[in-house]
Amino acid sequence: MIQKMKKLTFLVTGKEYDQFLTDIRELGVLHIQELQSGATSPALQEGLALAERYTNVLKALDFVAETYTFDVKIERQPADASKALTLVQNVENKLAEEYKLKHQIDSVEKSIETLLPWGDFDWASVERLSSVGYQTNFYSCPNKMFKPEWIENYFAQIISEAGGKSYFVTFSTETPDIAAERLQLPEKSLSYYNKEKTELVDKLTEVRKCLYQLNLEQRASILAGQVENENNISLSKVHLNTESVAGDAVKLIVGWTLEEKADEVVSYLEAHHVYFEMEDPTLEDDVPVQIKNDAYSSLFEPILRMYSLPKYHDLDPTPFFAPFFMLFFGLCMGDAGYGLIILLVSLILRKKLSADMKGYGTLGIILGAMTMVCGALTGSFLGIDLNQTDWAFLAPIKPYFISDANFTLFGYSPMMVISVFIGLVQVLLGMVMSGIKAAKLYGWKFGIGKMSWVTALLSAIVCFGLPACGVTLPIIITYMLYVLIGISVLGIFFLNSPDKNLLMNFGSGLWDTYGMATGLLGDLLSYIRLFALGLTGGVLGGVFNELAMDLTSDMSWAVRWLPMLIILLLGHGINFALCMISSFVHPMRLTFVEFFKNASFEGGGKEYSPFRMKIFKENK
Repeated sequence: MIQKMKKLTFLVTGKEYDQFLTDIRELGVLHIQELQSGATSPALQEGLALAERYTNVLKALDFVAETYTFDVKIERQPADASKALTLVQNVENKLAEEYKLKHQIDSVEKSIETLLPWGDFDWASVERLSSVGYQTNFYSCPNKMFKPEWIENYFAQIISEAGGKSYFVTFSTETPDIAAERLQLPEKSLSYYNKEKTELVDKLTEVRKCLYQLNLEQRASILAGQVENENNISLSKVHLNTESVAGDAVKLIVGWTLEEKADEVVSYLEAHHVYFEMEDPTLEDDVPVQIKNDAYSSLFEPILRMYSLPKYHDLDPTPFFAPFFMLFFGLCMGDAGYGLIILLVSLILRKKLSADMKGYGTLGIILGAMTMVCGALTGSFLGIDLNQTDWAFLAPIKPYFISDANFTLFGYSPMMVISVFIGLVQVLLGMVMSGIKAAKLYGWKFGIGKMSWVTALLSAIVCFGLPACGVTLPIIITYMLYVLIGISVLGIFFLNSPDKNLLMNFGSGLWDTYGMATGLLGDLLSYIRLFALGLTGGVLGGVFNELAMDLTSDMSWAVRWLPMLIILLLGHGINFALCMISSFVHPMRLTFVEFFKNASFEGGGKEYSPFRMKIFKENK
């Protein structure tokens, strides 16, 4: 549910402006409206740049803490935001030093790699040969390409062979005419570079050790500085969104607050004699949004946020798509055994997750339980088709499984028909929401067109669908349905756009009819994926079960259990991962595309973010 807002416009004198902002920040219930979209200032730019530095530094410290472990003496320091900038600079210097050392180590390792085939020789000997007129040249070539005459002509000596190549050196008074790759070796010896690498690695270890210790001792101060900088950024944005009137003598600020908090703001304003106007939002206003749902629906809010928040005058779709998403997930997974795994893992994680993350654990429990229900109804457990088993304890309930083996609907698989029916219910619910939204925004007449479609479709389903299923309707009910369809047709063709003339309405009605005839069929067929994905997961699970049995059928049970277990774990692990992906992706697609389209949900809402002072709370 979208919470109601109140619009507040303030006029504050320049002298009272700073104190007013301080007081409003302490109240922490006023969302300042953005007057200049994309506007910036030196203070804001500086704050944003510093925020990026804080983020990068903290990420680097997290990486060090997760990757390395050092035995260091820790003296944890209390949070002190005044030291934060110095600490950030210190960490950045250490990171720059680390980068430089890593680059130097890479260079040294390349030199070592180049020298390894030649061993640890003395360059001074090479230089003495040069002083008496002998050139020393280093070559490499494939083993098969080395020619014995090079030994006679240029005193070639093979030093080593590695990787199918020969590494050799020549001594001559002139440059040899040799069809081989001439190499340029580093200027120092192998022992020199090994020693240099050891020294550089020691320095790199010390740098990382310093970062590790700094993270443990001073992290609280860096976090406190980050919070202080965020407060400065929010204050800079408020300054940007303040309009000066009569020079700088008067400041105009527009803000939004929750209706339930309005009295608190008004009490402050009246006590401090601040001029203000309070009014309800209009359709033209860019109103921030805060949604508040019950404990169940709020679990699905992260899914809504992946798409977008609703606009203030829209309807919050969360309570309406939450039950469907839960059902869609269960149908796509379609296996009671997989549902049990999700349920148990979610129960364990929920106990270990932090308070603000426990909702995800609860969501996992709900989705796992629904998967168990759907799997039980269709008779699937860890890829085993319970309809096909000879287990005596299942005999009484086998006839009640929703499967092709027990019954069909209109000659089709029952789950396919049920999937389409669920889709029809959700699409019609979306159309009802679209009609309510139009009536809410523009007046009840503008909702007639959508509601007429809903009435016509429902009446047609009852009037023609039930007799097709063998249900005989009383003649009076049939005539009443005909009347409803007729009235709905009038609404569809002549009241779909009440602000236009009848001719325009009729043309618009024809276009809507064409769109409904083509779009509705496509939307409903999309819901068949619920049946198809559940079926696919079950079939793949069954295939892995058969592979585990068939591939090990010639083994004794003393040995057989191990390869069977490996095949089952790998096979079901892959299948479970694929089912998890599809069970999140496809229900989201059905929600974001089919449901949101029919509900005329566009999103684009801006979240209510009150101007308040953030307080850093240090973990003890």
